[in-house]
Amino acid sequence: MNILQLFQTCLRSILRNRMRSLLTSLGVIIGVGSVIIMVSIGEGSQRLIEDNLTAMGTNLLQITPSRAVSRSGTMTMTRISAFSRKDVDKLRGESSFAAAISAVVQGSSNVTGALGNATVSIQGVEPDFFIARNWEIAEGYLFDDEDLQLRNRVAVIGNSTAESLFGDAQTALNQQIRIGTNYFIVIGVLQAKGAGFTGNQDDVVILPLDTAMTRISNMRNIQQIVVNVISKDYMDAAMKETEQILRESRGIREGADADFSIMNQADMINMASETIGVLTTLLAAIAGVSLLVGGIGIMNIMLVSVTERTREIGIRMAVGGRKRDILMQFLTESVILSVLGGLLGIGLAFLACRFMAAVGVPAVISPFIVMVATLFAASIGIIFGYYPALKAAKLYPIDALRYE
Repeated sequence: MNILQLFQTCLRSILRNRMRSLLTSLGVIIGVGSVIIMVSIGEGSQRLIEDNLTAMGTNLLQITPSRAVSRSGTMTMTRISAFSRKDVDKLRGESSFAAAISAVVQGSSNVTGALGNATVSIQGVEPDFFIARNWEIAEGYLFDDEDLQLRNRVAVIGNSTAESLFGDAQTALNQQIRIGTNYFIVIGVLQAKGAGFTGNQDDVVILPLDTAMTRISNMRNIQQIVVNVISKDYMDAAMKETEQILRESRGIREGADADFSIMNQADMINMASETIGVLTTLLAAIAGVSLLVGGIGIMNIMLVSVTERTREIGIRMAVGGRKRDILMQFLTESVILSVLGGLLGIGLAFLACRFMAAVGVPAVISPFIVMVATLFAASIGIIFGYYPALKAAKLYPIDALRYE
């Protein structure tokens, strides 16, 4: 029997019981579709997280105070030691790898504009902050060192804040906003960045550092320092140098625990990618269990088919059919059922991913996972169809002809 005749014979057998064939393939359809959907959601989430982190600046170091624990007798005290101007100035003066350094104070407040009010993040920064955080202006301009020194009441706002308070970015320019009892002139609107880990990055009002510290927060301490490193190649060296400079500035002896922590943005991107990758693999493995269930269903139906067609098998053997032909026929039927289920599962996954993308769920279908899922479906057909096919091939012609 040549390959064309083999496929024609198998397709006739499958189409004789269309509904049963569809139900047999249902497990494979669900399995393949589930695996592709889970991996696509994982891939989409990974890209979204990487984009959000990259938008914050890929060469970024974020330095924050950490909790220092001190013990005196039976008393244990925990305190957070904020940064001072001296720390920032020493870091700016001695750092060899920094392209931009900015102190940051931040909080949240209700902001009022011409069309209403909104609760947004308020950040007091130095001009280098926009370089360090990879912020770009969409309308207007950014404040400079003169605004910082004179404590001018100027503000740069996010795109969402502009829409909430004034309707659009262009209308917001040169308008006043009120934070508490203080009024500020909007001199710039930032380009949209979208959602981040701490919420919408566009819901923000950015003020000159000294203005924010004296008029909004009324504090002397600095909550965070951001450093933009000149190149990714120097991230590790920059971290070590930054730690050493701050230890000297804060009087922390060698070997003692630092009262601050340094976060490397590149490491955060890698960590997030690895975490999402592990979760995606786990979800795909769980979804893959349904493929095994589908394979068991194919084996079950093929065994039933062998029993139902015992007399047919006997006739084929009587007219010259070899055991190898019988084996290949039933094995091919099993593979066709499995592959058809895989193709339907791929179609189902494509529809599901398009729907999820339309409602805002990140889902990116990888051609590689589609190919792997198809090959795995074919393998399921071979593995679980071999035993029924072997059983059919081992039937004795006389016993098969006598079977009722």
